[in-house]
Amino acid sequence: METLKREILELLDKDVEFRYAVAGYLGLSEIMKKLDALVEEQIKLREEQTKIWKEITKLWEGQAKLWEGQNKLWEEVKLLRVNYERMRKYMLSGFRELSASLGVAFEDHAAAFLAVLLEEMGYPDARVGRKILAYEGEAVEINLFCEEPLLVGEATVSVKSAEEAEKEIRKLLERVRIIEEKYGRKPEMIILSVARATEEAMKTLKNLTEKHGVKLILGKEIEETLAI
Repeated sequence: METLKREILELLDKDVEFRYAVAGYLGLSEIMKKLDALVEEQIKLREEQTKIWKEITKLWEGQAKLWEGQNKLWEEVKLLRVNYERMRKYMLSGFRELSASLGVAFEDHAAAFLAVLLEEMGYPDARVGRKILAYEGEAVEINLFCEEPLLVGEATVSVKSAEEAEKEIRKLLERVRIIEEKYGRKPEMIILSVARATEEAMKTLKNLTEKHGVKLILGKEIEETLAI
């Protein structure tokens, strides 16, 4: 009897057909088939999961490389900024030395200041300088002029009274009118640069420039920027 039991158990373990026959006899055939199918599905799911994890690993590796490249780009951008600041300081230093040796006028300092300002605003190729126009048979001089962006300005060393302040504004607005007529468009910037002004003149200048949309630039601001 024991021998028979062992033989039956051995057949159940090794012989699939015998196992199904016994299961069918016991009414468990369908259950056994479903269990075997579930086992096969589980095996397939594990294989697919393994493949997915391998793909995820590859993606993480690719992302790590992208991060590394991004960090390198940021370092290069930082280096470019540092080099730009060094070059800018070097250029300004050279301009100061040249100004000192040649005795450059205030309007030239104002033009240099505006060039730096326009560069910071996104116009690296902007050129600011003196402009002379023929208008109604006469030569009209504009101290500060830039064609792109269109800029019109006047520079004066000293304004001592409210009357002088009003005169400077009238002079500037007249030049703005001439430029509008010549170029067929309004200036994007209107500038009045003043090296020194009395308290009385300053009050009038601030009121009038605000009223007419004029940017008032004082000598102190230019000196701080160019470190003259």
